[in-house]
This record gives sequence, structure tokens and C-alpha cells, in this order.
Amino acid sequence: MSGAPLVVLVGPMGVGKSTVGQLLAERLGVGYRDTDDDIVAAQGRSIAEIFVDEGEPAFRALEKDAVRTALTGHAGVLALGGGAILDADTRALLAGQRVVYLSMDVEEAVRRTGLNAARPLLAVNPRKQWRELMEARRHLYEEVAAAVVATDGRTPEEVTQAALDALELKEA
Repeated sequence: MSGAPLVVLVGPMGVGKSTVGQLLAERLGVGYRDTDDDIVAAQGRSIAEIFVDEGEPAFRALEKDAVRTALTGHAGVLALGGGAILDADTRALLAGQRVVYLSMDVEEAVRRTGLNAARPLLAVNPRKQWRELMEARRHLYEEVAAAVVATDGRTPEEVTQAALDALELKEA
């Protein structure tokens, strides 16, 4: 399948982009793709390993390439890694796309992510680091979003329905 994605999901780590993305794809009758999965498959190692071995700048370069490739080669539902929107070129590529920003508050984020070693940016003090990440990123998520869907206290199915409603998309 080639062309632009039907829906692009952005938001912080742990917000449920993968779960909601798969549900959206199922309900819309299209494929699902996650740029983090693309990077892991291409590199043959986890994102945490890339961060440790090569550092965040090297990972961000891989991420930028993965996002560019997916935005032109996937016509289904696409989920981007939490930091993908940090890159100005990536944000420019998202202009005109159906982007949904899945948001959550800090207490929900800490509950969902905890001290997860697979999340290298939250390794030391997850509550403080998540709050700092969101302060730095929230306006960027909002900048690229056609719709914002809060996930706090909602099931993945409820978030999926809210995204469909927000974008006025009909199920397949």
C-alpha cells in the first residue's frame, strides 16, 4: 500500500498509540504501522539499545528517516514514536495529514510507564522526566494535530471511537 496515511497518531510514550492504532486500523479496514517497530526491525536491536550504543541524536536521525519513509509509503494508520515531532522537517511533513494527538496527564503517564527500562528517557525519575518532556513537547504535538484526544480514564476502545469521531471517519 502506498500513499499518505489515513491517520497518523502522535503523543508521549505510554499513551497507547500502538493499541489505539491497531484498533483504528481494524475498524477502518486498513493496515497498521509503527515507526518504532520499523526502526527496531531495520536495526535488529531495541530502541533502548540504540540510545545506549549510539545516543539520542543517532536514534533521532534513524527516526526521521523512518517517519519520512512511512509517510510516503503507508496508506493505513501510522503511529510515530513519542519524540518524532521534535524534528522540524518531520513536523513539516505532517502538515495536511490527519494527525491525532493522544494526550494524558502526568499521573496517568507514570501509572502506565512506571520505571520501564525499555523507555530510556524515563530511566531515572519518571514523574519529573515525563513532566519535563511534556513541557517541551506538548506545543509540538498540538502544532501538528488535526485533533486532540485525551486518553485519561478511557479504554482503548473509547479512545479509538473518539479519534474516529474527531476526524469524522467512517468505519470500513
